[in-house]
Amino acid sequence: MRRTLQLKDQTEHLYMRTIIISSIFFFFVFSSFQVKIKPGIKASIERGQKVFAATCLACHQADGLGVQRMNPPLVKTKWVLGDKKALAKIVLNGLKGGEIIIDGDDFHNPMPPQSGQLTDQQIADALTYVRNSFGNKASAVTVADVKAARGTVAVPVAQKPATKAPVKKAPVKH
Repeated sequence: MRRTLQLKDQTEHLYMRTIIISSIFFFFVFSSFQVKIKPGIKASIERGQKVFAATCLACHQADGLGVQRMNPPLVKTKWVLGDKKALAKIVLNGLKGGEIIIDGDDFHNPMPPQSGQLTDQQIADALTYVRNSFGNKASAVTVADVKAARGTVAVPVAQKPATKAPVKKAPVKH
């Protein structure tokens, strides 16, 4: 009987050792497959954090949660994680207030357009930062994405080039 108990203890010990070794093995194998932030994206996020701090933080707050019923949150919303071109258009054109509804709450503060204030690179960096901060994980916004959005931005009337009125020539007398 004693021999049987010793054998059972040895089997359990071997079984536990196998589980522990397997767990350690799988931990190291699968931890090597973690998504690493590419160096270019990392630099964009760092630059974007500075743009965010200087331009966006006052309204959207340091935690990205915004201000209830005034300024929308940037945390895991379709607006932030969805279409990059649509997001860039919001930054370029601004908002009048009331266009954004998240979880049944609408947000009323207007957002000033940034098309004349920030470069395409600054907008791309800020949006990449937002899309990869506050618990968000999304692809980077590129300068090309912003340029594409800017290309569809309506030019305000004051900035449209003046058209020349046709010049009427005086009738020629014979």
